[in-house]
Amino acid sequence: MVKAIVEINNEANRILNIVKAKENLKDKSEAINLILSSYGKEILEEELKPEFITELLKAQNEEVVEVSNWDKHFGLN
Repeated sequence: MVKAIVEINNEANRILNIVKAKENLKDKSEAINLILSSYGKEILEEELKPEFITELLKAQNEEVVEVSNWDKHFGLN
């Protein structure tokens, strides 16, 4: 575990206290870990789900369709 001394503003402190109380956490360190874990899942690319990989492999084996006129093919006229 890494120990860090951080300076946070009053609003960040208030949010940490709310998360700590709401999630019944032992201390603010646990609140910070929970918040960063949740945020990390949102912003970092997750591994591809097996269903998506299966779908891609299936599409890879499908026949290629040649389209000479995109507007006509997709009804965009």
